Amino acid sequence: MTYLPPPAEELRFLDAELRRLDAHRAQLLARRAWLVSVLQSAAPGPATPPFGGPAPATAPRPEASAPRVQNVLLVLGGVLLTIAAMAFTLVSWGHLGIAGRAAVLGTVTAAALAAPVPLLRRGLRSTAESVAGLGLALTVLDAYALHEAALADTDGTAYAAVTATVLAGAWAAYGTALGALRLPRPAALAAAQLPLLLTALAADAGPHGISAALLLTATADAAAALLVTSPALRPVRIAATIGAYGTGGWGLLGALWLSWTAPDPGAAARAAALLLPASAVALTAAWRTAGTARTAEPGRTGVTSTTDATDAPAASGTPSPALPSFSPQPLTTTLPTATALLGALVLLAALGGVLRVTLPGGWAVPAQLLGAVALLAAPRIPRMPEQVRHGVAWASAAVQGLALLWALPLVAVALFGPLGWADRPWSGGPADARDAVTVHAPWLSHSGPALAVLGLLAGALALLVRNATWRQRALAGAAVLAWAAALSVPAALELPYVVGLLLLGLLTAAALALPVLPPTGTVLALVTSVDLVFLALADRTATLTALSALTVLYAAASTRSRLAPVTAPATLAYATALACATGAAAGWQPPHTALLVLVVPAVAVAVAPRLATTTRVACEVTGAVAALVAVGLTVVDAPTLALVLSSLGVLAGATATRPDRRAAGYAAAALFALAAWVRLAAWEVTAPEAYTLPVTVPALLVGAWRRRRDPLTGSWPAYGPGLAVTLLPSLAALWRDEGWPRPLLLGSAALLITLLGARHRLRAPLVLGGAVLVLTALHELAPYLVQFADALPRWVPPALAGLLLLALGATYERRLRDVRRVRDVLGRMS
Repeated sequence: MTYLPPPAEELRFLDAELRRLDAHRAQLLARRAWLVSVLQSAAPGPATPPFGGPAPATAPRPEASAPRVQNVLLVLGGVLLTIAAMAFTLVSWGHLGIAGRAAVLGTVTAAALAAPVPLLRRGLRSTAESVAGLGLALTVLDAYALHEAALADTDGTAYAAVTATVLAGAWAAYGTALGALRLPRPAALAAAQLPLLLTALAADAGPHGISAALLLTATADAAAALLVTSPALRPVRIAATIGAYGTGGWGLLGALWLSWTAPDPGAAARAAALLLPASAVALTAAWRTAGTARTAEPGRTGVTSTTDATDAPAASGTPSPALPSFSPQPLTTTLPTATALLGALVLLAALGGVLRVTLPGGWAVPAQLLGAVALLAAPRIPRMPEQVRHGVAWASAAVQGLALLWALPLVAVALFGPLGWADRPWSGGPADARDAVTVHAPWLSHSGPALAVLGLLAGALALLVRNATWRQRALAGAAVLAWAAALSVPAALELPYVVGLLLLGLLTAAALALPVLPPTGTVLALVTSVDLVFLALADRTATLTALSALTVLYAAASTRSRLAPVTAPATLAYATALACATGAAAGWQPPHTALLVLVVPAVAVAVAPRLATTTRVACEVTGAVAALVAVGLTVVDAPTLALVLSSLGVLAGATATRPDRRAAGYAAAALFALAAWVRLAAWEVTAPEAYTLPVTVPALLVGAWRRRRDPLTGSWPAYGPGLAVTLLPSLAALWRDEGWPRPLLLGSAALLITLLGARHRLRAPLVLGGAVLVLTALHELAPYLVQFADALPRWVPPALAGLLLLALGATYERRLRDVRRVRDVLGRMS
């Protein structure tokens, strides 16, 4: 027999063969393209085949350029010679006399320092740099040898300070004499970093003296970096900049530590005396650097032309932004901003160090915040470069942000403290507002300064930010800060408990009326109202009063369209909480309270059609949540639960009458069915038909209505679920039932359904009714079949099975034709 695979399997086989042929064709096309490129290539030489093979024999590219190799060799040579000189000085020095020592070191040092002259004349600049570096290193060794040989009794630190001073001057003079060399003058500047520091260490000047020495050295470096403008002295300027930031950084760290740990105003003033000049130097350097970058010609190496803030409006026609941009900037733009930021922060740190030991009880933070806010007036100085303005503004913003972080714990206690009443409702009103928010949290000692910080920040945002781009955001931030301060006032001032509740209620109403950025005011009002509800949980009367007032307030606010998407569902939520609190206050059982809660879903269903789309959806969701609350309150009482479910079914059915909520009809049917089942369970009814028939009848009616509206609807979606809901549970109960009424009724119903399916040519009733009828008949004949099987000999069942197989084999084709005919008949049914 010839095997013909099914169409689906044959289609998969053909698709696989076609993909394999496409892949092979692509491979051949790639090979052909390579061959064409080889034949058409003008330059001779092997090409790399696309399918692998040996790599072409090409000459490797050099990995290092000749000048780089030269520089590496020269540097290595200079380093090796320096090491050799150190070894000679440290090890072999004692084998020579005084004259020999002086002759050797003098001759080698003089030769090394003089050799760059003829080398420069011959154009060997790199070699001259290497030899000059060796000569500079030899001068250090000469100084060390001199100390070991003739000045061993002198103080080492003081001698090092003098030596560093002499070497710095000598190297600077040497570099000036041989101007073509780049190394000596930066080396002199590097040596100049040590004299003041070593002098302070030798004089045992203490932390203040050491910090002062470092800061003076950094000041000199900054002056050198600003005054040296020649392009030929660019290495000197780079070295001076590195020295200013490096040495100045260590000096600033020391001065800041002294200011932070100052035990009295005198020590703080001495630390401030170190920090204030450093701040002035940093701000001056930022101003000069920004001015140089602004006035320099565009295109010069290392300098970028920028536009001054005073010229920006005239050039662009729009006001300059109040805050700096975060877009990538060249070094000449970011370096002045960073330096100005550093200088302003150092200035504020000096002020804070003095205030910390002068003002008690945390009031130094508000005072320092005042200084940071006052610093915002500095950018209004005429002709100040834009980069410096940005740096000062960012420094002020940084201090304000730190002050806000310092004040946030007070807001956290005032906001989250009332949540502790959730586990002890109606346990008695607290003594004052502070006790009300410290149920599970300790109170903070700096509440007064924290309130001042919040108020100052709110005022600064509201009054100082005038830029049109940031104005609305600043007003929103000011509103949030003012709200946080007002939320914390009752607890901070230890106002009476009732007064605190009243203030929170007024704050809620004020936030709802906030004119800036409506979402901000609405969110603040919602948070305040939730806080008020938890705070009112301490007392029964306060709880009922607060929930009633909030329900009325939010219902009134819902008349404003811009607030309704939030206030309308909030009204329903507070109404639900009020219903629960009312039932609890009246001593009702939870199932009885659920009947009062049902008013909220009823109101939601009634008002939803009159609302906008967003508000309507929010109200319907809130009503559904209230319905779940009602159901949850009645789970312990089946009769009341059935009543609640049926009431919710009525509400869902009313919702389904709206054209845009037809799907609610399914929920209504499910709720009615659940209500009927709960009621039957309460009556201790165990027959499954009592639970299934209330579902089957409406389902069949809905199916008939669907087929009437749409004749193309099949019988399975129309009648299948309704019939299956009753037939299948009854069939399952039949096999556990010993009586005769259920088999009789079920068989009769199945026979009737089968006949109706055959009469109207409906597939679902015919199949379900016929299957249930056959299974019911088998259930009734099962005892007799068992008795008959026991009476038959053992060989009869195998013999009957064999005869059946033979008969089927003999009439296989005709049986298949009959089966196809039955299938076609069923297929033509709906």
